[in-house]
Amino acid sequence: MDTKIGTILTAAILLSACQPAEVDKEKSQVIAPQTADVQSADTLVKAQGASDIYQDYLHRDVRDDIFYFVLPDRFYNGNSKNDNGSLTHEVSAGGMDLTHPRGFHGGDINGIEQKLDYLQNLGITAIWMTPLLRNKAIQPDGIAHHGYWIVDFTEIDPHFGSNADLKQLINAAHQRGIKVFFDIITNHTADVIKYQECHQASGEFIAPNTHCEYKSLDQIAKGDSYTPFIPEGQAEVKVPSWLNDPRYYHNQGDSTFKGESSLNGDFTGLDDLNTADPAVLTGMIEIYQNLIEEFKPDGFRIDTVKHVDLSFWQTFSPEIVNFAKAQGIPQFHVFGEVYAPDPKVLSLYTTEGKLPSVLDFAFQQVAADIFYRKKSPELAQQLFAQDNLYQDSDSQADLLMTFLGNHDMGRTGHFIQQANPDMPAEDKLLRSILSHAFMFLSRGIPVIYYGDEQGFTGDGNDIHAREDMFASQVASYNDNTLLGTQATTANDNFDSNHPLYQAIAQLSELRKQHILLRRGEYQDRLYQADKPIFAFARVDATTGAEMLMVFNSGEQAHSIELANTAQPYRLLHSWGQQQAVVKGEATDTGFSVTLPRLSYAIYTNQP
Repeated sequence: MDTKIGTILTAAILLSACQPAEVDKEKSQVIAPQTADVQSADTLVKAQGASDIYQDYLHRDVRDDIFYFVLPDRFYNGNSKNDNGSLTHEVSAGGMDLTHPRGFHGGDINGIEQKLDYLQNLGITAIWMTPLLRNKAIQPDGIAHHGYWIVDFTEIDPHFGSNADLKQLINAAHQRGIKVFFDIITNHTADVIKYQECHQASGEFIAPNTHCEYKSLDQIAKGDSYTPFIPEGQAEVKVPSWLNDPRYYHNQGDSTFKGESSLNGDFTGLDDLNTADPAVLTGMIEIYQNLIEEFKPDGFRIDTVKHVDLSFWQTFSPEIVNFAKAQGIPQFHVFGEVYAPDPKVLSLYTTEGKLPSVLDFAFQQVAADIFYRKKSPELAQQLFAQDNLYQDSDSQADLLMTFLGNHDMGRTGHFIQQANPDMPAEDKLLRSILSHAFMFLSRGIPVIYYGDEQGFTGDGNDIHAREDMFASQVASYNDNTLLGTQATTANDNFDSNHPLYQAIAQLSELRKQHILLRRGEYQDRLYQADKPIFAFARVDATTGAEMLMVFNSGEQAHSIELANTAQPYRLLHSWGQQQAVVKGEATDTGFSVTLPRLSYAIYTNQP
């Protein structure tokens, strides 16, 4: 990376908004964002009494946070001595394979602690890590680098470190005002339970079986059921001990992810807990209360929420939040993974399910459709029009966790490449920057997927979107073309001069400086079916303070006129590729904005 690029980007924060962006044609990188009045924005924050909220992690409202979602195994290896896992539990040992995308690669809790400067400079205020509890390291379908195959709910997996290492990380993060969130699982445990009808005594499948066909409730009622057993030597591998008893599981075979099997089937072979059983509910509440008491995390992300009985969440979520508050964590936040792009489905779990928040899969799809697949911005208008579905006593739309990609579905860079394989490199970079800006400026709490700030692209979903931030030895990762850089994943990728890192850092700073970007009420301004330029606002209904966001997702310059507005808008910040200057001016009938291709601008009605 040309170090001059980073210098220009940093200096650009102090530039007048009238100065145009530039592009380094040789490197295909945007090199000049435009921002105005950073000092006045800082003054505004201090006037609002918010100048110290980013040090006070304990009392900070989660809407003020900027999340970073990371797989510790793929981030940074801070302690090579733990690479092979447990020395005392065979079930949690091994799996290290630096050349295979499924293997453990050595990243750990110490590694995250050693890179807190990198995260803090990016603007991160909350770290969400994939599960850290002790796993069954190796299963027939892969290796537990992701942490979702838990056997022991009381200790940290030795591949990632120790309980003491996690406490040290949390303490170090808290000293910087950074929160730490755990990824938790209640739906299943590791694949230990087998069925006599499908498996040999050793646990291997009886040929030609490759899975255990799902048995419906109707079949079971008629006596057609599986006979569960635990292979020799594995009867006591799970902790707490009640988790070893098959009676607490459904034992109905593999889920088809349709109908009743979505709740009762084994999730890709994992032992599916019967979450309708009061004993399971009580046991899981106790497990996670103990973790809160020991580690004092700042919140939970909950895995596979829609595969658990709704009644479970109605008790679990309030119990956990109330317990955390009693432990002295007043802003403890819980959000669930409901893998569905429909607000009607998502909101079911924040209202009836009593979860304060969920990951906003509907937002992800709309952002990808507009900025990557070139669909109408009216999709955003239609999405935000459904925000009232989330409103109840403990949840609302601005508590939703917005994101652009993740470890299951794939990366921003992949979606852009998939939709536009022949697009120029600089346009792919701009589309990623635009979508990140849309996430930061819209309602909701932004979540950055690790590596996206370094232009990672991946080859698809799942393991194909879990590259190493440190120098990788995986051939299928290292042959990818990254956004905004000549580097590959064969290099160490902690480049604070990367244009995406710089863009996100600047968006983070803007969001921190302007409470309207964190709490302002969303309002439509103008969407048109046949134009890629659109506008929305974040508004303080009490004072009338407003920030107006205008985006052009098209490949030509476009203009928009907001009719019948008396707002004296001024340009606060803009980002674009072309030398053409962003124009915004009052007219006899309203306020007119012209944006160059693939750009955005922020206006304010405040002095």
